[in-house]
Amino acid sequence: MTDQGVSQPAARELLIDLVEIPSPSGEEDAAAERLVEFFETHDREVFRDDVGNVRAPADDAVLVTSHIDTVPGDIPVKIESTDEGDVLWGRGSVDATGPLAAMAVAAVRTGVSFAGVIREEVDSRGATHLVETREPPETVINGEPSGADGIALGYRGMLSGTYVATSESGHTSRPEPNAIEQALSWWQRAEAAVEELGGDEYDPVFEQITAKPVGIDGGTSADGLSVETVMDVEFRIPPSTDAETIRERADGALDTGTIRWNDPVPPVMQSPRTPVARALRGAIRAGGEDPRLLRKTGTSDMNIYATWGQPMATYGPGDSNLDHAPNEHLSLAEYDQSVAVLERACDRLIEAVTTTTSPTQE
Repeated sequence: MTDQGVSQPAARELLIDLVEIPSPSGEEDAAAERLVEFFETHDREVFRDDVGNVRAPADDAVLVTSHIDTVPGDIPVKIESTDEGDVLWGRGSVDATGPLAAMAVAAVRTGVSFAGVIREEVDSRGATHLVETREPPETVINGEPSGADGIALGYRGMLSGTYVATSESGHTSRPEPNAIEQALSWWQRAEAAVEELGGDEYDPVFEQITAKPVGIDGGTSADGLSVETVMDVEFRIPPSTDAETIRERADGALDTGTIRWNDPVPPVMQSPRTPVARALRGAIRAGGEDPRLLRKTGTSDMNIYATWGQPMATYGPGDSNLDHAPNEHLSLAEYDQSVAVLERACDRLIEAVTTTTSPTQE
């Protein structure tokens, strides 16, 4: 361990400051600058890259990384004393400012590389830029709430798209379907077509395809000559299938209208026997807890980092059931515990990588 003197009060101060700074996607600058200040204070090289990520390169035996942005929502920031200890309330305390601050503290204390990335909540632009512009590290620990004793090894992928239909305007008594009906009809056919690909209702959600319409706007056009409908849709993809197969099924359900697909995010599933999973399990046990291995039904930047092909896992303090919730809050004791777990895990990985790459002694 190369402890650079980040005290527990200073570690908590970083967390509280970051939660107090609003950082919805696209507005991460102020929070990013607070991270830059933290690393500069502790004599670490740090810079903002071309898209606004905060990067503090160091020992690439481990890259610890989490996202700076949060979803919108004004939750008054406060520290509440409870029988179990102090609890920090505020947007991002769980997703993912708590993991972000824990990663930053562990990076300084152990001397590993750090990246705080932008726009994870909307399009993972920051993580994508990171993958495109830096060499793969030896291992990756991605920061999302897993609980101080949880290790996330898998995330479903995602395919999203926008369906557009237009029909001639006419009296609503006419029997011909208008664009709104066409959109709803396509969605019913597409949903039924992709459900055949995933697990059945008795399988865990992780192994099923989840299809959701996430936005719809329809009605008579401004000139009154047509009915127009735009529907945004998402398909969550388990490792048992892929985006191309889902896209083919959904396209095959079209009889009117068109759909524009976004770039897919592939699913990811890591082995529990990778060096990262082993290091995190050992670090959690060293703190007196029994580690839990998790598979998440959503999507994260870990899906993007998987393209590096390196061992990785996701870890961080907080109850993921509070992600995006109006009562988002984080136990400060759990935050402290997660920092300690990350330190131990990073030290184990540094030692493992050094042992693997050291020349054989004659």
